[in-house]
Amino acid sequence: MSSFIELLGLFLLLMLPFLYETNHIFRYYFKFLIYYGIVSFNSIVLIPAFLTRPCDVRNLLWASTWCHRVTALIGLRWELRGKEHLAKDQACIIVANHQSSLDVLGMFNIWHVMNKCTVVAKRELFYAWPFGLAAWLAGLIFIDRVRGEKARETLNEVNRRIKKQRIKLWVFPEGTRRNTGELHPFKKGAFHMAIEEQIPILPVVFSSYCTFLNDKKKILNAGRIVITTLPPVSTEGLTKDDIEPLMERVRSQMIETFKLTSAEALELRYNPLKSSALSSTSSSSAGASALEGDPQPVSEIDDTVESGSTSCAPLHVGAAAAASASYETYKSSATAAKASMIKTL
Repeated sequence: MSSFIELLGLFLLLMLPFLYETNHIFRYYFKFLIYYGIVSFNSIVLIPAFLTRPCDVRNLLWASTWCHRVTALIGLRWELRGKEHLAKDQACIIVANHQSSLDVLGMFNIWHVMNKCTVVAKRELFYAWPFGLAAWLAGLIFIDRVRGEKARETLNEVNRRIKKQRIKLWVFPEGTRRNTGELHPFKKGAFHMAIEEQIPILPVVFSSYCTFLNDKKKILNAGRIVITTLPPVSTEGLTKDDIEPLMERVRSQMIETFKLTSAEALELRYNPLKSSALSSTSSSSAGASALEGDPQPVSEIDDTVESGSTSCAPLHVGAAAAASASYETYKSSATAAKASMIKTL
């Protein structure tokens, strides 16, 4: 009986590479299993250390030191732009677009730049132990979105503390994560907090995940994500009457940056040689160009670039979209679910 179990185990072990290379659904769940598994394991290991200084936001630096290594294992690459804004020692409200739980992995990769930073999260995450307990001990702010008054009291208390201790507070103003290739309407909470304590808003934009992630089709390919930190937006002298225009101003800036970096990521996916010049130019001027103009044009690309590659999975962004001259055409291609073959790990 034991020999049969050993043979079965060996067979399953030998099948793993085959399934990984040929089945995109298996590959999707396997990568997320690695991601969640390592984060959960690190949570267990780090809880005793967190207990030495409970609810201290500096604990998140310890967590990021270990958890960011998942990036290489699942084939993602993060590029940070506007580092100087994120590294500044100041209290601020960071507002970022929310596409997937992979956003947290991106945050782990830049936490050493932010230094003292915590996150507003929904209360349900606290009960996802061991991660929830470790996150609470690391200073995450859990709010009850159903009980609005209680949530506001919690945020008001946090708001005073972050200004006094010069902590950055990370908020996803869209609320729910959605990988749809666009930014959704913002909620007002983060902007209320910024105006209340007269601290700046710091917009952070993750480029679209549509070039490598499709949750409906269970596809997670290798991918490159650009994280752009825009210049801080001052709230000095603003009142609650200015919340709507402030929110729209910040969202407009983030949308332009999202279009620019997403179109660039798509270009790089299909034609890395032609897009190298675009990437180097954008690295030095992403913030300014995103605030002032339209996305840079994307060069025409041969649709057959990756048609002969193995280990491919059809994704909802086609190679034809990369030949477009604007992000809008790329977005419409994603919406229409035009499949192509995109090389994976």
